[in-house]
Amino acid sequence: MFSLLTVAHASSVPTVSVAAGQVTTIPDWRLQTSRTATSGGNVYSDPSFNDSSWLPVPARSTVMAGLIANNKYPDVNFGDNLKSVNRDDFSVPWWYRKSFTAQQPAGTNTFLKLKGGIIARAEVWVNGTKVAGTDTVIGAYPTREYNVTSLIRNGTNAIAIKAMSSDPSKDLLIHFVDWTQLPPDRNQGLFRDVQLANSGAVSLRDLRVSTDLPLPNLTTADVTVKVNARNDSGQAQTTQVTGTIDNIGFTQPVSLAAGETKTVTFNPGNTSGLRLTNPRVWWPFTMGGQPMYTANVSASVGGAVSDSASTTFGVREITSTRANGGGRQFIVNGKPFLVRGGGWASDLFLRTNLRNIQDQMNLVRSMNLNTIRLEGKPENDEFYDMADRLGIMVLTGWECCSAWESYGSFNAEKNRVAGESAESEGKRIRNHPSVLGFLIASDLATPAAQEKIYLDALARADWNLPIIASASDKSSPQLGNSGMKMDGPYWYEPPVYWHNKQLGGAAGFASEIGPGPTIPELDELKKFLTQSQINSLTNYSTTQYHLSPSGTFGKLSFWGTALDNRYGKPANVDDLVRKAQLANYETNRAQFEAYADNQSDSSNPSTGVIYWMLNDPWPKLFWHLYNYNLATAGSYFGAKTALRPLHVQYSYDDKSLSVVNTDLQNTSGLSVQVTLFNADGTQKADETRRVNSTGNATTKAGSLPQPGGLSTTYFARLLLKDSSGKVVDRNVYWLSTKADTLDYGGSDWYFTPQSGYADLKGLNSLPAGTVNASASSTVEGEKTRTTVTITGTGSKMAFFLRASVRKGDGGAEVLPQDWSDNYVTVWPGETLTLTTTYRTADLGGTSPVVQLTGHNLQTRTLTS
Repeated sequence: MFSLLTVAHASSVPTVSVAAGQVTTIPDWRLQTSRTATSGGNVYSDPSFNDSSWLPVPARSTVMAGLIANNKYPDVNFGDNLKSVNRDDFSVPWWYRKSFTAQQPAGTNTFLKLKGGIIARAEVWVNGTKVAGTDTVIGAYPTREYNVTSLIRNGTNAIAIKAMSSDPSKDLLIHFVDWTQLPPDRNQGLFRDVQLANSGAVSLRDLRVSTDLPLPNLTTADVTVKVNARNDSGQAQTTQVTGTIDNIGFTQPVSLAAGETKTVTFNPGNTSGLRLTNPRVWWPFTMGGQPMYTANVSASVGGAVSDSASTTFGVREITSTRANGGGRQFIVNGKPFLVRGGGWASDLFLRTNLRNIQDQMNLVRSMNLNTIRLEGKPENDEFYDMADRLGIMVLTGWECCSAWESYGSFNAEKNRVAGESAESEGKRIRNHPSVLGFLIASDLATPAAQEKIYLDALARADWNLPIIASASDKSSPQLGNSGMKMDGPYWYEPPVYWHNKQLGGAAGFASEIGPGPTIPELDELKKFLTQSQINSLTNYSTTQYHLSPSGTFGKLSFWGTALDNRYGKPANVDDLVRKAQLANYETNRAQFEAYADNQSDSSNPSTGVIYWMLNDPWPKLFWHLYNYNLATAGSYFGAKTALRPLHVQYSYDDKSLSVVNTDLQNTSGLSVQVTLFNADGTQKADETRRVNSTGNATTKAGSLPQPGGLSTTYFARLLLKDSSGKVVDRNVYWLSTKADTLDYGGSDWYFTPQSGYADLKGLNSLPAGTVNASASSTVEGEKTRTTVTITGTGSKMAFFLRASVRKGDGGAEVLPQDWSDNYVTVWPGETLTLTTTYRTADLGGTSPVVQLTGHNLQTRTLTS
């Protein structure tokens, strides 16, 4: 029985009954620096110690996160405020403390569980006794469990944890490298749950479920359930291990010597019901549904439940191979799976905001991005649960540029922690159907000794998914070549770059590539930049604090040069932000379209691409598809356009047109209408091609017309129509008769320089467009849906229109918003309908108002 208390002297609070198998998570802590708390763990874990002067912090709270929660600093997201944090404050240990009450019945065992590591290492104390020290509690990821039955008292108890200072160059921790400015505490302290678990004589651990499909047949599936039964008593025990999946029951008697652990296995060989007929097969969301099963097991001793466990799982099978050309090809349920994903960044201070993470996952799925890569930032359990439900694949693994890849410094301790990290993470995530594979290295590849450590650890975890040697084009002794490439770019490239098969272009599997700067809209810039910093964006040689601490990525540099040459030098910051959305939209769209375009190339197909990066750990000006506040701009909608499930697109390299089908079903009777317009609105070509689209593949649909008399800047509108003539996809390009050219001989690891630039300056002198527009809003449960209808009028196009919902007239933008489309272009006589949903509560009691802006349209306000 446990009752968790805020302070030690609250023993009058009633206890809470804890049944066998129940786990109680410590909901919060008290935090204090060792510069103030100079005594030892025997003092701070004494139940009589008064911690009321210590800071209250959340359950998952690094030191820096706890200090922020207590308003110890001005807004660390804004301007240069993060610089003001005294890094010396984190050169010493910090103490965490929590009191609780307990009534421990005879025969009950209590376990203290660390659901992840404590950064960098720690001492753990319970009721004046040290349970574990810094020689064992090391690293970010190893889970720990300690039997504290003998230490628990009836009445008030206390836990104290001393977290040591962090140095990612020395310990196997979490490091943000050059992704952002770094957390001053280097993520010192707790970032995962600490729990108290209760059981009888026999406890159950490591419940895992694996499934086997007789591919290509999906009409049956073999299910294997394993669980470790452990005798925690001092004498032999006989336990009945019983479980259920749906209406299928299974049971086995198990004899255990004192202290013995046995793995109990249920499979079709001993339980006929575990060969499922017509199983509910789990798919990535672009390929099918996401049905889930639940496995429940319990262990009974003497007819009474001693412990229980439960897990969800999906019936699916994932393998990988090397495609022609050498690229890593993932295969899901027997079908090739083109990975088009993004690199995930955890919160800079490792805070867990479940609503924020769910909002992000919803944006990912709405964008049709099918995979998230976690490089050294394996998220908490809820993240994987969300991915399972949404059908978003997760590719996990270790990070670069820190102790993780300093293999020459690996000693016996580090080797042990590396193995514990892999085994713990493997056990934690192996049941999630969304998990695609494990990268045991990032920029390098593990030497034989460390590779064996990781492979052995994952084998102990019963890992049955692909294990890849590296995220770069490297090999390890047992796994061989990774089938991945990491040839850049990490900074701006024009759209044509992605279609060429050199370096980061569309061939093989690119594990992390992207076009660098992604400037948010001005409303967002004002939230985290001073006016001086905003003004400095037009000076491309200025070091920007909200870029990277790396000298390579700290300035806008040649991103600005390309912007000037392609679109014309911005007249001011407003003009720069407007042109940035154009640049971000077109190159992000091209990156994802190129990898889809070449997926059906038989000689050297593209098999996967991870956009670097998906999101922001802290407000910044580069490497994201949506920003820190979940605002979506040109980068997001360029990607969203490219990732539509049935999509018509243009290739910048050979001017071909293609239809991409990410569904598994063929679609016949389609047509592609391609229309070209000069900048003044004159129509120069209009052609229609018939096409039948193959499922899970790309089909060519001819080439872009090449009429004479095109203006230097011109437009192509592609309409994909079904057999009834209904438009099922629409894609608009602004193009130039002058090509972007690249100097591959001058390439560096992070970019290829341009030797010539497309001329899109005609966009600066477009004639004014006119539209009729209206908006309406309806409440749907906790959400509001706003619909915007736009009709082109007059004789000129309206280019790059953006709709945003505001909190009343002139109010701030509601965030997040999930738009069906945005930054759209409308020709006279066309009508487009855009929809968005958002939480009604986020309106703050105001009425929704839509602001409509455009490149050549006067801003207007639409009441709804």
